[in-house]
Amino acid sequence: MEKKKPIVIGVTGGSGSGKTSVSRKILENFPDLTICKIDQDYYYKDQSHMPFEERLKTNYDHPFAFDTDLLIEHMNKLMEFLFLKMNACVI
Repeated sequence: MEKKKPIVIGVTGGSGSGKTSVSRKILENFPDLTICKIDQDYYYKDQSHMPFEERLKTNYDHPFAFDTDLLIEHMNKLMEFLFLKMNACVI
């Protein structure tokens, strides 16, 4: 039996625009399906090498704050039904 192709739903918007509420409603409407929810917040670039004062200057809403290449890599792996290891948790 061939696996069905995954469906990707992107929910976008600015800070405080209701992305989390919309995502929760989507999840609630499909209780019998396996759904993987990935937040872009998981993909902030590592700044542990920077002093705290420098990190405070970062605009976390700017696209440059994110490791978009890693997000795309992970999305492609998920589309192939591969497992991901992220921050000590497996998706």
